[in-house]
Amino acid sequence: MITLREATLQDLPEMLAIYNEAVLHSTATFDLEAQTLEERAIWFHNHGGKYPLIVAELDSKVAGYACLSPFRAKPAYAYSTELSIYIDAGFRGCGVGSALMTDILNRAATLGYHTVISGLVGGNEASRRLHEKFGFAYIGAFQEVGLKFGEWHDVHFYQLFTDKKS
Repeated sequence: MITLREATLQDLPEMLAIYNEAVLHSTATFDLEAQTLEERAIWFHNHGGKYPLIVAELDSKVAGYACLSPFRAKPAYAYSTELSIYIDAGFRGCGVGSALMTDILNRAATLGYHTVISGLVGGNEASRRLHEKFGFAYIGAFQEVGLKFGEWHDVHFYQLFTDKKS
C-alpha cells in the first residue's frame, strides 16, 4: 500500500538517492553531477507552504517524491507552478507516479494555482504517458537545449489547468 505524506528532513537521504540516480543514469534532469546532501537540503528548504514537497512510501521506503516550485519569479506568474516527480527505479510501474500525481494536483488546486506546467525531456515516454493520463496537454518544445551524455536533448512542455473542467 502506498502512503503519501509531507516530506521531512529525515527523508532527504532517500530523496537524494532517487535524484542522484536520475542525474547519473537518465536525462530526466539536466544536472550533470550527483548532488550532495547539503545541496539538496537547500532545495528542500525552498519547499513547503505554497510549494509542497510530498513523498510516497511503499514497503517502508521512500518510493518517490513530487513537488511544486515557482514557474517564474515575476509576480504575474503567481498562479502558475512547475511540477516535478521522481520515482525510485525499483518502484517504477507500481502506481507510485499516479499516486503522487493525484495528490500533488489536488494540492495545486487547493492552493489556488490556475495552471501546472511540466518540462519533460524528449523520449521520456513513461513521464509523457503519466502526464497525459492526468489530462496534461502538450504545448510545445524547446529543441536541443540540454547536452547530456554527449547528445542534445529537447524539452517538451505539458500544461494542465487546475480550475477548468475538460
